[in-house]
Amino acid sequence: MAAVDTTVAPAARPAPAAGTVPFFTCEDVHAYYGESYIVQGVSFTVSEGEVVALLGRNGAGKTSTLRTIARADNPQLKKGAIRLGNHDLHKMAAYDAARVGVQLVPEDRRIIPGLSVEENLRLSQIAEPKGWEIEQIYAHFPRLAERRKQEAVTMSGGEQQMLAVARALAREIKLLLLDEPYEGLAPVIVHEIEAIVGEIKAAGITTIMVEQNAIAALHLADRAIIMDMGEIVFTGTAQEVLDDKALREEYLAV
Repeated sequence: MAAVDTTVAPAARPAPAAGTVPFFTCEDVHAYYGESYIVQGVSFTVSEGEVVALLGRNGAGKTSTLRTIARADNPQLKKGAIRLGNHDLHKMAAYDAARVGVQLVPEDRRIIPGLSVEENLRLSQIAEPKGWEIEQIYAHFPRLAERRKQEAVTMSGGEQQMLAVARALAREIKLLLLDEPYEGLAPVIVHEIEAIVGEIKAAGITTIMVEQNAIAALHLADRAIIMDMGEIVFTGTAQEVLDDKALREEYLAV
């Protein structure tokens, strides 16, 4: 797979026309793990085709925000609205959110043991509507094509991450949620995953990415949202964060 040039800052996307429904919105979202108040009044919008890096230190509430958007069992949404176009995600269960196009790639990947690479992909396509066809996925993930008959859990961590992303693309997809896609991977594999995320961006798939490797995420993102202690403390372009060393040191430790 050809490397993606991430050295040029992405161009700003035009704002939605007045009166149009935003592509994706979080509005005053509050979520809890039990009695622990994790997501504290988070509000932001994402435009169609945009890649947003959701950044912050460990424990800032980033993963909890993604899981709340995806309507995962935890954390529990106690207040606020989450909308994908005209779909009220805050009123949905996780499987309904997935059916309207919200696909979460969790940090732990959740590859199904005992199944081959291709069986993992085909299992993702049982539910309607479907996303990318299997051969289209293999065209973008040639390493998975080489290992299509291999038991998926025997692959390397980087290959399993590719499969986790590919499974999301095999479903109907309007919003891709990536949780720590570079976690635990060797630098050379990180570069391959970066290239894949770059291809997803080029395909126009709207993406929110949580990533501790903030610099790598910022080079791919159009915009950045920084969280601290469950709240949003900064929203702006990715380039603004790259250019602001004091901001990075205060909230990202980079």
